[in-house]
Amino acid sequence: MGSPEIQERVLKRWFPHTTTPFIANAPMFGFADSRLAAAVTRSGGLGFIGGGFDFGPESAQLARLDTQLAETRAELGIVSSTGALPIGVGFITFKPAGFEMNAIPILEKHRVAAVWLSFPESDADHLPLIEAISKIQAKGDWVVKILVQVGTVQAARSAVEQGADAVVVQGTDAGGHQWAQGASLMSLLPEVRDAVAGDSNKKDVAIVAAGGIVDGRGCVAALGLGADGIVMGTRFIATTECSAPSFIKQSILSASDGAISTIKSVRHDVFQSTDVFPRQYDGRAVISLSWNDSQSGVSNEEVIQRYNDAAKQGDVQRRTIWAGASVGVIDAVVSTDQLIKDIQQQVKLAVQKITELI
Repeated sequence: MGSPEIQERVLKRWFPHTTTPFIANAPMFGFADSRLAAAVTRSGGLGFIGGGFDFGPESAQLARLDTQLAETRAELGIVSSTGALPIGVGFITFKPAGFEMNAIPILEKHRVAAVWLSFPESDADHLPLIEAISKIQAKGDWVVKILVQVGTVQAARSAVEQGADAVVVQGTDAGGHQWAQGASLMSLLPEVRDAVAGDSNKKDVAIVAAGGIVDGRGCVAALGLGADGIVMGTRFIATTECSAPSFIKQSILSASDGAISTIKSVRHDVFQSTDVFPRQYDGRAVISLSWNDSQSGVSNEEVIQRYNDAAKQGDVQRRTIWAGASVGVIDAVVSTDQLIKDIQQQVKLAVQKITELI
């Protein structure tokens, strides 16, 4: 793994434009687009675009990704089409067919800095994807780092063995999709750090924490638990650059006490007819009218009908709003630049307070 001093600098070495602490946005499909990703990168973080899950030859998702990456290059003022693009792309991989043939050429074309893989049917499914990316990278024309999202210690071990450069350790406080059977960062992150660091034969592997982090206090906690940097999803939704509708941002601002205002369940997907994830995954969302109906005994079929009827009428009250358990800490929509600066300042204050206490 290398010395602690080298390990602490690994993310800065890979992504030299980033400031410290390392902050990235989650590649939230539908919301993490070129505008948000460019804003995060411009502010000293690592911006990610959600690339989707359809890797077919006629995939509208991949066509949109191609366009989004070109737009991001323009947003960042990178004129040369052959210049490296300091942006990452995240993919949902439970149906990986076509990834090598149709997705990788787009990533190589735009010379993205990072590829984030998540939610495979089985851990083994990522191996051919990682090998395919590494094979092209070995030609020497494209430098890219591979991140694999994990929710268990075993998944982290598998990712490292398969050649991942970094693991994104996702705790169960996270918003959106995640491991149905998992643990919070408090217990998961230190064990992953120990497991990865325990094998001296492995290359330097970065560990990035995700799940319930929305401010500098959460960042300091994650770093103390063994992370090299952090990822935020829900918090970046409540930024001016995020394309999420205003009612979603307002719902996040209005929520308090995430322990009772959000809940993990596969039914969030069932209600909106997106129940396509393998059963080892569920998702955390704000408790909705659909959830309350279901709890009171209304059948899934009826809840789905009510959801669809409301959608046709433009009623957004039944919309599934993916959000993490720390929603109660989010109290304003701010610019991405302001958010990152605020977190950096909060980190300094938190570290100072800890130093005084010890």
